[in-house]
Amino acid sequence: MYDYKTIDIDIKNGVHWLTLDRPDSLNAINTCMASELRDYFGGLFQDASCRVVVMRGAGRAYCAGLDMKDHEGLANAPFGGGFGFQGHLADVYIKMRRCPQPIISLLHGAASGGGFAFALASDIRIAGQSAKMNSAFIKIGLSSCDMGVSYFLPRLVGVTIASEMMMTGRFFNADRALAVGLVNQVVPDAELDAAGQVFVDEMLAASPMGLRLTKEGLNMALDAGSLESAMAIENRNQVLCSRTEDFKEGMQAFIEKRAPVYRDA
Repeated sequence: MYDYKTIDIDIKNGVHWLTLDRPDSLNAINTCMASELRDYFGGLFQDASCRVVVMRGAGRAYCAGLDMKDHEGLANAPFGGGFGFQGHLADVYIKMRRCPQPIISLLHGAASGGGFAFALASDIRIAGQSAKMNSAFIKIGLSSCDMGVSYFLPRLVGVTIASEMMMTGRFFNADRALAVGLVNQVVPDAELDAAGQVFVDEMLAASPMGLRLTKEGLNMALDAGSLESAMAIENRNQVLCSRTEDFKEGMQAFIEKRAPVYRDA
C-alpha cells in the first residue's frame, strides 16, 4: 500500500505502526523523509480504515533532527510555500495535527530538533529509559522557535519549562520529561511497543467517530477564545456522535455489561 524509502508503515488491525527508517543516521530528517511524511500524514485525512498511528524510530534513536549532511537535498527542496525546505518540513507537523487519528510516539535515544517536534506534535508520548530530548535548533545558531515547538511545548509544560528547554537547548532525560509532564509514561526500552499497545487497545475500544472528534475537540479547545467557544465545539461533537448507530451500540453494550462492537456507522 505504501512504497517509501525512509519510513516504513506496518498495518495491523486498523493501526499504523510508522517507523522512521534511517537508522544509520539516527533517523535524521532529510528531504526525502520530509516528503514521505507529508504524503503519509496528508493521506490520513481521507483514510477511514486507519484508527491510530504509532510512531517510532529504527535503531538507536527516535529521531536526531535534521540531517545537516544532506546539503544538496536541502538546497533542492520543494517550494514549501515559498520557504523551501523550511516550509516543506513544517507542513508535516501541521498535517500530524490535522489528521483525525491519534498519534502515539514511542521515544528512545535522541529526540532532537525536528525529531523533538515530531514527539510534541503527537498526542501521547511514551519514553524509553534511554530517551533524551532537546530543542537542538538553538545549539546551531538558529532560533528554538521552529517546527511548531514554540506552539506545542509551552502548552504541554508551561512557559517556565519551555523557556528552559528552548533557550538553553539542554537535554531532558526520560525521568525529567515525566516529571514536567512532557511524556505520559517511562518504561524500559524493550517494553516500548507493549506500552504503546496498551494505549492502542484502549483507543480502539472507543467508537471511531468519538475518538476522531475527541482529537479534534482537544485541538480546538487549546486555542478557544472562551469557555463558550470550547463548549460550542463540544455540543456539536456530542450531537454528531449521538446520532450514530455506534452510540446506540455503546449504550446497549453498557447496559448489557459487554464490550461494544463499533462499525463506524
